[in-house]
This record gives sequence, structure tokens and C-alpha cells, in this order.
Amino acid sequence: MKRSNTSRNLIVTLNGTSIKKGIVLGFIVLLMTFLLSGVLTSLKPEYRLNSSSINDLTKNIDSEAFLQLLGAENRFFISALPDQTEPIKLSSILFKVATSINPDDPRSLLGRELPGFSLYDSEIVVAGNGTNYTNMPYESPPPTEVLEQEREASINKNDVVNPSGEEPKAPPTLTTGDKKVVYIYNTHNTESYLPLLEGETDPNSAIHSEANVTIVSELLGKELQSEGIGSQIESTDIQQNVKQKGWNYAKSYKASRTIVESAMATNQNIKYLIDIHRDSQRKGITTININSKSYAKIAFVIGGDNPNAEKNEQLAKELHALLDEKYPGLSRGIFEQKGKGVNGVYNQDLSNNALLLEFGGVDNNLEELKNTVAAVSDVFSEYFWQAEKVDGNPASEKK
Repeated sequence: MKRSNTSRNLIVTLNGTSIKKGIVLGFIVLLMTFLLSGVLTSLKPEYRLNSSSINDLTKNIDSEAFLQLLGAENRFFISALPDQTEPIKLSSILFKVATSINPDDPRSLLGRELPGFSLYDSEIVVAGNGTNYTNMPYESPPPTEVLEQEREASINKNDVVNPSGEEPKAPPTLTTGDKKVVYIYNTHNTESYLPLLEGETDPNSAIHSEANVTIVSELLGKELQSEGIGSQIESTDIQQNVKQKGWNYAKSYKASRTIVESAMATNQNIKYLIDIHRDSQRKGITTININSKSYAKIAFVIGGDNPNAEKNEQLAKELHALLDEKYPGLSRGIFEQKGKGVNGVYNQDLSNNALLLEFGGVDNNLEELKNTVAAVSDVFSEYFWQAEKVDGNPASEKK
């Protein structure tokens, strides 16, 4: 019996075109890897990918968006979000990360293209009723020729602060005694209000050496004293110091810093620093009617470039909340300013309890300012004595 041997051959067909494509693709990937590596290693240190550059990319994503992204994987993070949180828009987030432009805030584009526009750039930390990016507080440096002029005032500063026939208030229940724990000063001490100036209507000319924002400071100090809170009112003409040194208006905070440091060195009891300013916005934005009384609105400004920013912000938040509870709408909110074009510190690095308050705008009158001073004193004294109670500070004494 014969056996026939059957040979089975395996035939493999190779497509030359596919091989060529694979080789070319591999070469391109390898080439791109070398090119990318070369670019990254040849870049200057400030342009290389590092933690700070990652931070710059992600700073356009707010905390709520991060929580929602984390919540997609772990529902626990969703519980930390406010009840009224709107769903995130991934397209908007990606656009902001890629371009650093916020579609909801045209200033993020215009600030780069229009000279000087970035001076008005700041962030809303807490928005008061009606506050948005179109009506934020801003400082308008007066023209040089305005600083050189002296206008007629329609009031006398001393008559306002110490009116004749004023009835004395009842002694406060609590007092700091002889201790001056609040230091009030005015970096831009010549900022004034049009109703205080005889016949003046130009908001850029709301500048005066006597009838100015220092009246607000003295009224506030007096009100706090009546609440038992010792206050030290700075009388130094800081703008005159700026002028004598030959500095420009932008160096006002450098001039005031020396004054504040000196005050803190001579008075170890100072716990709070309050720098009072006047906003440049007009009356429709800076005025509110509460229970048939007209008030000049206030705004809290935080210097975001100082190491105490978080603590200063916390103080502002607590005072804003108290104001919103007792005088709804009086506070325009809390605003953070930092980066190029602004001071970004405002001497707030000197204390954990430093405040910059904008009292009203160029159009607010004396009665509105007095009403606001009384309201701020009321709220601040409530906060102060509650904080003293929590801290168990023995400095306060009962009468």
C-alpha cells in the first residue's frame, strides 16, 4: 500500500502599501517626539511647563467647576456645592483654558487690547445686590492740574465733625478704655464729593485739601468711640507728602505705608487698619434708599497680591454679611485687585485685619455719608465685641 505525502504550504500575502504607511507613520511619530523634546528643552525656563504654568492654565476654572468635575467621579464632592449651582459648560471652560478669555467677561480681551483698560480690572469676590462687572468700583486718578488747584468748599470740616449743640450719647456698656484699637487713615486723603464743593460739577475735579474723605474718617472714628471702641484717626496729609517727595499719584500707598508703620510701632494696641476712600462711580451706582433714608453705598477692596489677602477677605466677608442682614444693599460687595496696573497690596500685608473701604461716590452728599458712617459703625462694633467675646480678650472692660 502506497502512502502519498501531501505537502501543505502556508502562504502569507503582505501588502506593501500598508507596510510603507506604517513605516512612514512611525517615522513621523518619532520625528514629532524628537521635535517636541527639542522645543521643550530649548525654551527659556520661564516658558517651560512647570507647576506655575499649570496654575496659570487652571486659574481660569473656578472652584465650583472643579468640584463638579470631581463630582462626576465621586458624588461626595457635589454635596459641597451651593444649592443654586448651575451646571458647568465644558466648552466655556476649555475656551477659557486655551485662550485665557472669559466669554462672560469682555474685559479679559479688552484689557489686553486697550491701553489703560486693565486698570479697571478686578475680580468680584462677593457681589452685593445689583453688582456686576459693569458697575465695579474704580479709582480715577485726578489730572495733575486739578491737584494743583484749590476750590471753594460749601462746608466747614470742623462744623461737620463737631457740630455745636450736639447732644452727648449715653456711655457704652463695653469699652476698650484708653486703648486705641482701630487705626483709620486716608491714602487718597484729598478725594472729595461734589456736593461738598461750591458750584463744582466735574467729577474729575472732586478734590479738596479740607472738605474731603477725611471727614468720613473722623465721623467714623467718633461713632466707634461712642460704641466704646478706641480709635486713632490719622491726620497726616499723605497727598502733601507725595507732592513734597516729587512722587506721582500712583506712589500714594508707598507714602501712606510709612505713616501706618510708624503708627503701629508707637501704638501696640492697634488691631484693625481701615483705609477710607471715595469711589469714582456716579450716584445711581453708589446710592441706596433703606427704610426711607438715603445711604452712600460702600465697597470692600482686597489687595490680592498681599500674603494676608485670605484673612483680610474673611474679615470683609463677615462685615459684608452683617451689613447685608441689617442694611440690605448697602454693601456693593467685595472686590479683589491684583496684577499689573494696580497696587495689589494696599498696605494690607501689615495686618490680618486690614480693610480698604470705598465710601460712596463723587455725587454722594453729607447726609448720605453720615447715614452710612452710622451703619458701618453699628455693624463693625457688633462684629468687634463678638470677636472680643470669642477671643476671651480681657482688654475690654464694662462700665
